[in-house]
Amino acid sequence: MKKTYEIGSKQFDCPVGLASNVILGKWKLQIINQLSSVDKLRFSELKLRIGSVSEKMLIQHLRELETDGLVNRKVYPVVPPMVEYSLTKIGEDFVPVIMALKKWGEQFTI
Repeated sequence: MKKTYEIGSKQFDCPVGLASNVILGKWKLQIINQLSSVDKLRFSELKLRIGSVSEKMLIQHLRELETDGLVNRKVYPVVPPMVEYSLTKIGEDFVPVIMALKKWGEQFTI
């Protein structure tokens, strides 16, 4: 029997397929990288740190990361609404991968 890997309702035959699906998206690695350097960030702080990401794309990627279990979203019952994001345990476990990518990117030359 072949092993399958699941996240949410999605199933994969390969753990690399699962991992790449979770981080697929132009901004997801940057979101995880920014959240890895602090305990939590408000939406506006995260948007400022990433820079050129649109609000729509940041919201979309944060929702996907939350659904996949890498990011926590905490909403405070205040006006105006205040939302903070942080990494879950699974998200924190991904940080060494981000650091390896960062090191590789710093050394990359053609």
